[in-house]
Amino acid sequence: MTDPTPRNIVIAGGGTAGWMAAAALARFCGPGWRITLVESEEIGTVGVGEATIPMIRLFNQALGIDEAEFLRETHGTWKLGIEFDGWGAPGERYMHAFGVVGRGLGLLPFHPYWLRARAAGRAGPLGNYVLNAVAAKANRFAHVERAADSALPAMPYAFHFDAGLYAAYLRRYAEARGVVRTEGRIEQVERDGENGDVGALVLASGVRVAGELFVDCSGFRGLLIEGALETGFEDWGHWLPCDSALAVPCERAEPLIPYTRATARAAGWQWRIPLQHRTGNGYVFSSAHIGEDEAAATLLANLDGAPQADPRLLKFRTGKRRKAWNRNVVALGLAAGFIEPLESTSIHLIQTGITRLLDFLPAGPVTDVERDAYNRLTDFEIERIRDFVILHYFANCRHDPFWKAQRGMRLPEKLNFRIDMFRSTGRIIRDQDELFDVPGWVQVMIGQGIVPERWHPLADTLDDTQLDQFLSTVAQAYQRDTARLPGHADYLARFCGAPSTLSQSSIA
Repeated sequence: MTDPTPRNIVIAGGGTAGWMAAAALARFCGPGWRITLVESEEIGTVGVGEATIPMIRLFNQALGIDEAEFLRETHGTWKLGIEFDGWGAPGERYMHAFGVVGRGLGLLPFHPYWLRARAAGRAGPLGNYVLNAVAAKANRFAHVERAADSALPAMPYAFHFDAGLYAAYLRRYAEARGVVRTEGRIEQVERDGENGDVGALVLASGVRVAGELFVDCSGFRGLLIEGALETGFEDWGHWLPCDSALAVPCERAEPLIPYTRATARAAGWQWRIPLQHRTGNGYVFSSAHIGEDEAAATLLANLDGAPQADPRLLKFRTGKRRKAWNRNVVALGLAAGFIEPLESTSIHLIQTGITRLLDFLPAGPVTDVERDAYNRLTDFEIERIRDFVILHYFANCRHDPFWKAQRGMRLPEKLNFRIDMFRSTGRIIRDQDELFDVPGWVQVMIGQGIVPERWHPLADTLDDTQLDQFLSTVAQAYQRDTARLPGHADYLARFCGAPSTLSQSSIA
């Protein structure tokens, strides 16, 4: 009897998405599966996403990747959060840090107590009560182990890394585990005449690569999911109008900070991502509000070191495919959709797409039930991330025409409800298992000027002295904890310094 399980999986495209998929499939599918990745050296990769969020650690750990080796090979650094400069108003800064805000007391999280103290003029900035924010601003980092009964919170972290080096690292990992890389440009996508599924990729050399399941990692063009299957695209440009980015590396600047910086500019925002060997920079902007030359001049005038190349222009559309899984093609990365890199979610969406693919890996011909479930979960995740990013644009106090227009946008219904709820009551209602949790929403809302008019009534059960003592205890504990940590660059050099940039000594 013929085994109906699709044993031949073909990945169209390399880059971060392709090699993440290849590495994961090689790790978990095991013997009996043939994983082939087709890519062409003639076609460059976009390479977005040098900054990540903490879930990337789960992906690397699942592959059995050693963190020190990974950081050394990708010239990576650690990341405790994102600093937003000038988003509420010019000159104002706040940190969206990973981890909890303050410390809960009784039935309530920290922020209702902080809101009450703030209204009475008795509270410091919210970031004073967020451990990761305190450590980030002090430029300190270490791997923190907590006892089970510790009153101090965990210190979650993510990474900054060179996306090209990460793809190369995963390629070595995947090929060592049996993934076959086929060099060549895809000239034709063959489809089955009866059921319409993709049957094979035909390369410019004439080589034909057949499979039962195809993973489209071909970037924005979506060679399989859109070019062959005409799946359709849902455009979100009316909510997220930035459609261009200029990227340029510059010399590494000191200090080597453990956080990403996003600085608001007249027609968008500028990123700054510190790596061991350089600093990554870019200007995400709306081409309807600024020209390429002016955007490039703005970017180059605001670097912390000498540029190492000319700015490279990237054009994009924010939105998603109407189906991330159509017929026997699963789209990952830019082929599936794109939300600009403001909250470092591009690589995360690749990661969760791969996780869902493994969850729904078909045991035979792909069924509508499997596809529909995959697509529902994918749509829910990306739409909730979209809303979180839209919040940053909507809640601004800037006077540039671009930013004024964002304040006047008609919000998605769920986001509008969430803002109204927080503004009037101080409550955040998390939607199922969406990516961003209550501390994230609270930090961005308050950081950009959406301060609730009221707070939970149980926060009034403390008298003023108790309230002052509670806030002071939290702030002082986090300052003391941070003071015990080494400097970020020093710890990095001892733990995993890349040979060309930092010392190679290891921790005793």
